[in-house]
This record gives sequence, structure tokens and C-alpha cells, in this order.
Amino acid sequence: MDRVRIIGVDITATNMDDCMTNIQENLGQARGKYICAANVHTTVMAHENAEYRNIQNQSYMTLPDGKPLSMVGKKRGFPSMGRVTGPGFMETVLSLSEQNGWTHYFYGNTDENIRILYNYLKKTYPKLNILGYEPSIFRPLSAAEKDELIERINECEPDFVWIGLGAPRQEQFCAELSGRTSAVWVGVGGAFNVVAGIIPRAPQWMQKCCLEWLYRLLKEPRRLLKRYVVTNTKFIYYLLKDKK
Repeated sequence: MDRVRIIGVDITATNMDDCMTNIQENLGQARGKYICAANVHTTVMAHENAEYRNIQNQSYMTLPDGKPLSMVGKKRGFPSMGRVTGPGFMETVLSLSEQNGWTHYFYGNTDENIRILYNYLKKTYPKLNILGYEPSIFRPLSAAEKDELIERINECEPDFVWIGLGAPRQEQFCAELSGRTSAVWVGVGGAFNVVAGIIPRAPQWMQKCCLEWLYRLLKEPRRLLKRYVVTNTKFIYYLLKDKK
């Protein structure tokens, strides 16, 4: 799919409908590869870190999760580009899975929260085939532990492996391990908690007005204030300097 370069990061110029069409028509090509969900924060991190930027740029798709990315993409020649959020992408794929027979494996989050997610998904998508789920151990995995995880995944052969570790760890994780499986790996960060209802979603009007960041800031001011002030300022600065 076409990409638009934003401060050095190649964001897929897509929208939800085109993205789902691509997945349904080209699932075989996506197997063994990974999908990233990019927002302003991850794009700034990738701009400042060459290794992380390469991971974003070499993905099967790097979705425009943050609305500012899709807005820039539209101004740079991709008028149909729209926001594709991690939670929205995840739930759309899960919904389509009931009719396509796609299977899933989930890795990440705490033991309690991933169980809440599992119970929510089984209730919401009764025909969904979840082959496995397990929490993160919140530290780097040893080589042996990675081998064991890949063995567990390959034993059940899912179509999708969903990774909820947070950026940049989840993208690094996907880039390192996805090629050892026949699944499509998707790093969705906090989408596990959002989809499960553990973290409330911003009202639709705030999402449409590009104010979801404000809603999250009001919910978690101590954690997010510095991040938003610093990251958003950097993004605007880098974007003004960006000539590509």
C-alpha cells in the first residue's frame, strides 16, 4: 500500500475500509509480518531513533492511529487517508473473523486484565476462535523464553497474534519474532484495555474533533501531561522542518 513519509516515518496512506480490504484480499502476503499503530508519540520516537524508525518503516503496514498523521497525509496527496486506531482496527478484524474463520492469539498486559479482555471478547464475539492468551512478564524475555513463546504460538497456528506491550517494546517484539510464525502480528498497545472496557473511550465527538488526547489527559494528568506537552511540541517543530 502507498505510504506517506512524515518526519522520516513511512505511514501507510489508508483508511479503515481500505485497510480491511487489503487484509481480506492479501492475508497470505501479510503472514510472517507485522503491523504497527502509529500516533504522534511513536512517530516522534521513531524520528529520533533510527532503529525504531526502521522497524516502523519495514512493517507490513504502519497505521495512522493518530489523527494528526492522517491530516498531514491528506495534505500531502492522499485525500482518502483516515484515522485507523489500534482499538478500532482490532475490533474490526475480530468482527470479520467470525465470518472468515480467522483465529487469534493474545500476548501482553497483566494476568487480570488479559482475562477480562478474553471474557469480553468471548461474550461480544461468540463465534470468535481464540487459540491462546497469556500476560506479559514485564521484563525482556530470554532467548529460551522467546523460543518457548514461538513454540506455543506455532503449535496452535493462529492467523493473528495481538501484542499489547506498549511502544516501542511491542514493535521491537513484533519485528524480531513475527517472521518465525505464519501469523500476522499486530502491536496495539493499550487497545487491550480499551477494547475490554478497562480504560474508557473518549466520546465520539471528541474523537472526531481530534480531542481524544485531551480526554486521556483529563483521565491521567500526572502520567500524560509531560508526554503530551513535550511530544506534541516536538512533532510540530519537526513537521515544520520536514521537507519530505
